[in-house]
Amino acid sequence: MYPASFEYFAPTTLDEALEILGRYDGEAKVLAGGQSLIPLMKLRFASPSALVDVNGVFELGTLTEEGGGLRIGALTRHKACERSELLRGRFGALGAAAPQISDPIVRNLGTVCGSLAHADPQGDWGSVMLAVGADVEARGPDGTRTIPIEDFFQGPFTTALEPADVITAVRVRDPGASAGGTYLKLERKIGDFATAGVAVHVSFANGTVGRAGIALTGVGATNVKATAAENVLAGAKLDDGTIKEAARLAAEAAEPRDDLRGTAEYKRNVVRVFTERGLRAVAEGRSHD
Repeated sequence: MYPASFEYFAPTTLDEALEILGRYDGEAKVLAGGQSLIPLMKLRFASPSALVDVNGVFELGTLTEEGGGLRIGALTRHKACERSELLRGRFGALGAAAPQISDPIVRNLGTVCGSLAHADPQGDWGSVMLAVGADVEARGPDGTRTIPIEDFFQGPFTTALEPADVITAVRVRDPGASAGGTYLKLERKIGDFATAGVAVHVSFANGTVGRAGIALTGVGATNVKATAAENVLAGAKLDDGTIKEAARLAAEAAEPRDDLRGTAEYKRNVVRVFTERGLRAVAEGRSHD
């Protein structure tokens, strides 16, 4: 099926892009990688009146380290994250997720910020950002605002963005000097959506867990933050008993449904196993520091 007809714009400045979006009063869509939007348009699940292609807006930037954290600009491709040395060590959860995003063609074109804006509950980056702690930077008619990732996802394919907003970057918070994490994903075949996925991130302080982040993919109406599991880890040593309890609580936080990928019980067990496996990997890595 072909998309419905639309106007196409290729602005070279952010102000120009915002002016066009405002002119169309919610009927225009931002195009960066297009790996989520274009398939929806071909199926006519989305029929915007205009596309605003921001690939020429170079001020949207790329991947940089800032103030101990990371700034991932709106034009940063999945492939750039996969190759970046910045996404190692303290930011290991991001580095582990990047090569698991769909397939090489999608990773070459798709963007991290575009994936977040799409807000698919089976999107991998949403869980990773919830786990590591991030803030979405958006600019609209009233200026720039910062949206904590915890407040960003409001439902399936629904975010806190206004119709005329453009995500300019996602900022990953400084995890501290001693931190680590990973992302584990079960898929039926390479490039498939997650049957279930778990992002784990742990920051250490004085020999114990300072902050823990655990978030789940594909087992809820949005990416799920396993708050109870995070709380049981905070201030504790990352030992066998604590890991098992956190994994149990993470599985309880999941809200999966039976489908062709598996039963709800099966997916909940995958969450438990992956949470335990991820935390053990972090503990093992710390023992080698």
